[in-house]
Amino acid sequence: MKKIVRYLSVIIGLTSSFSALAKEKLTLLLDWYVNPDHAAIIVAQQKGFFAQNGLEVEIIEPADPSLPPKLVAAGQADLAIDYQPQLYQQVAEGLPLIRIATLVSTPLNSVVTLQKSGIKTLADLKGKKVGYSVSGFEDVLLETMLHSVKLTKEDIELVNVNWSLSPSLLTGQVDAVIGTFRNFELNQLRLEKQEGVAFYPEESGVPAYDELIVVANKDKLDFAKYSAFLTALEQATVYLINHQEESWQAFVDYKPNELNNELNRLAWKDTLPRLALRPRALDRHRYQQMAQFLQQKGLVKTLPELKTYALELQ
Repeated sequence: MKKIVRYLSVIIGLTSSFSALAKEKLTLLLDWYVNPDHAAIIVAQQKGFFAQNGLEVEIIEPADPSLPPKLVAAGQADLAIDYQPQLYQQVAEGLPLIRIATLVSTPLNSVVTLQKSGIKTLADLKGKKVGYSVSGFEDVLLETMLHSVKLTKEDIELVNVNWSLSPSLLTGQVDAVIGTFRNFELNQLRLEKQEGVAFYPEESGVPAYDELIVVANKDKLDFAKYSAFLTALEQATVYLINHQEESWQAFVDYKPNELNNELNRLAWKDTLPRLALRPRALDRHRYQQMAQFLQQKGLVKTLPELKTYALELQ
């Protein structure tokens, strides 16, 4: 009997070892430090959905948020979190990137001011200082929003605030800022006992777009592995929607000292409704609209066919 028990123990041990060895490694570069925008990824890791789909996923927070797509393009990582508007510029520059999934399916970017500023409409920005962090798409975004109320960039004063968006508002350095994520900065201001007012690009002439997407190297597509990754994301998203408090606990347990705070809890509630319920799904019309918009605005000159930089994996 003891021999049989020993034999079974060996078999079970070997099975577990083979199972562990069978897991495929995948490197995922985030766009920034872990936050509620990455809810589906962290829950997939914490609740074992990646493992159930035969994956061992290494999640990496970048030192420089501009690097992840470039590293994927260079073949130094499997996948990266990117932004739909930036993808067009990267492709136009010749980077071999392709969208395979969506994480956040609505814009998060916004123009924010303080309620006490008296700025009630975009038209009230005339003669005001507007802070920004990144030029490029945000220039086009702001210009389009201003155009919707018959203003131009000459009607405002642009100030580079070097990522210090909320502080620059709170200290009065600027009257408004662009580049603020509506699920974060508005809550950050509220915690500072200030109410913010947000103006949304998609309501002011800018086509709706996916804020966060997942990109791969189109020349090194591993369909089976990436499809398994997307299945895990889908399972995590279903779990998130059905078990929000349990998902929150799994999220903060990933890095308790960094994630378990009031700002993240508030942002969590505002982020969940914006998660892509079908991460694989590609809205071709939306992608074509944004391509035309960016070309009309001169941000990109030419683009290849959509199928070469946006894919719906089966």
